[in-house]
Amino acid sequence: MVRPVARGLCATNEVKERRLEQVRYGIIGCGMMGQEHMRNIALLPQASVAAFFEPDDGMAALSNAIAPTAKRVGSVAELLAVEELDCLLIVSPNFCHAAQMEQIAAIRPLPLLVEKPLFTDPQDAAKLAAFRDTYPAPIWVAMEYRYMPVISEFLTKANAATGGIKQLSIREHRFPFLEKVGDWNRFNRYTGGTFVEKCCHFFDLMRLAMGAEPVRVMASASQAVNHLNENYAGEVPDIIDSGYALVDFDNGTRAMLELCMFAEGSAYQEELSAVGPTGKIEAFVPGPGRFWPEHLGPAPIAKLVTSPRQPQGPEVHNIPVDPTLLEAGDHNGSTFYQHQKFVSVVRGQGTPEVTLADGWAAVAMGIAAQESARTGQATDPRRWM
Repeated sequence: MVRPVARGLCATNEVKERRLEQVRYGIIGCGMMGQEHMRNIALLPQASVAAFFEPDDGMAALSNAIAPTAKRVGSVAELLAVEELDCLLIVSPNFCHAAQMEQIAAIRPLPLLVEKPLFTDPQDAAKLAAFRDTYPAPIWVAMEYRYMPVISEFLTKANAATGGIKQLSIREHRFPFLEKVGDWNRFNRYTGGTFVEKCCHFFDLMRLAMGAEPVRVMASASQAVNHLNENYAGEVPDIIDSGYALVDFDNGTRAMLELCMFAEGSAYQEELSAVGPTGKIEAFVPGPGRFWPEHLGPAPIAKLVTSPRQPQGPEVHNIPVDPTLLEAGDHNGSTFYQHQKFVSVVRGQGTPEVTLADGWAAVAMGIAAQESARTGQATDPRRWM
């Protein structure tokens, strides 16, 4: 059973009172995404970064510029020894998550926000089950796409707009994988594969929108364009850059993902479309503003489109995002809203909205898609759930 944070982790009334005023993060990993988290935490008056572990000196320097009062430590164990921490955030490379979660559980199980994907190796499922059954504090899996304002609106209005979703389509047309420290994101053995690393966000949205569990995944994908001319210690990257995945759910609905990672010329990076017996609803999400060409003028604004069958006629609604939030990260403001909610959980107000089970299911769907693309056969994701 998960203990309420305010009672299970606070030894004195003095600590409880401090927690109500300020939630202090310890962060594991401060690369590009870790720094986005830090910028958004800095926008919350009731939160701050107390300490972080980042082994790369360049990334650590950038992180200290964002959070100048945060203490840099030399290991996860040293981070866990920082007394004033109220919660932990894991933003390390994908393949590190499972082992770091085990280490945290063994030493100091604080409320935990762990970036996606929750794990990468199917062999880690047994460890994850033990972690799930014994971890005494709240666990939140970072699925930022849920909290993009336009996608949040899409999810809220989808059933009313469609009369109940029967099919869902998600398209992501974007830029190639960016460079990471150590180039770990170039290889399946470190990322879990593109359908795990990148697309677990979309598999999570499918489950959430459909309100159902996946029973079959069929995928076709390849490494068609990107990274073919790159070489790392004699190895050429093996991550896919384009493909399709079709998912059948246990309530008879289905969803499709279309991914292309050499399409950064698109006006919108993500497009979602849900259709039901009474209508259709669509969400259009622009990519990171820092990549939008200046000569094209202002970057596109997210929009929501509802198209009823009767009376016919689409209605377009712009969903602008606070420029300060757009400046703080690449995820359309969602990282800020996610931290707002997580901080409330740390303070004992509510429970995680994205559970370990949610994060686990999204990875299982990604593993199934990787397997289906490799074998050409439909795959049951429940094998890994």
